[in-house]
Amino acid sequence: MKIILSTHSLDKCKEFVALAGTSVEVETLPDNFPEIPETGTTLEENARIKAKFVFETLHQPSLADDTGLQGGALGGAPGVRTARYAGEHATHELNCEKLLHDLQGKTDRSATFVTVICFIDKDGEEFFFKGTSKGTITKEYRGTNGFGYDPIFEPSDGGGKTFAEMTSEEKNGLSHRSRAMKALLDFIAHPPPNHRTDFRFACSEPIKTISVLIPPLKCILQFYILHFSF
Repeated sequence: MKIILSTHSLDKCKEFVALAGTSVEVETLPDNFPEIPETGTTLEENARIKAKFVFETLHQPSLADDTGLQGGALGGAPGVRTARYAGEHATHELNCEKLLHDLQGKTDRSATFVTVICFIDKDGEEFFFKGTSKGTITKEYRGTNGFGYDPIFEPSDGGGKTFAEMTSEEKNGLSHRSRAMKALLDFIAHPPPNHRTDFRFACSEPIKTISVLIPPLKCILQFYILHFSF
């Protein structure tokens, strides 16, 4: 199966290609493909906006993700604005600096990375997959690998390393993006019967996602569960 990855980020492209392995063929966007505005108010909305735009433009199965870092002491910030925390055109370094500044004097440095993937198949059906990684924000930069907030995020199951101190293989074994991607690959490899109507198998949090993003399907899903649930 060939899937178009709905991003111009080279860092994301490298990770997705590595995570996909030989399971699916991941293609990047054409160089002249326009930037896709992320106008949603949730990770789910932004992932869907990007995947849908690519699917409707190129008429091929598409995949898009949106990732947010949720700080415990910051009321969930940066959240949906993770990539733009320090401004619309902020660099990775500026975003990290702002987060470190905002956490000064805070005893709670817990944080959770959340990735939501939207996959649109050849028939235009939409499916959502979520991956999370809990950890803490360090007080200084550690490591030179990865991108984004990797130098200041230490996952709780990472053996004391930040993502930036890990090899690509180590990070891809436990990151939020890898967990969401694994759920997608498992779904593609072993699609459940009647998956196009039974969204409970397609999403990690299907009812919440469907009701937020696709209101008309809420009634259909409720009818299905009421009459055909097993």
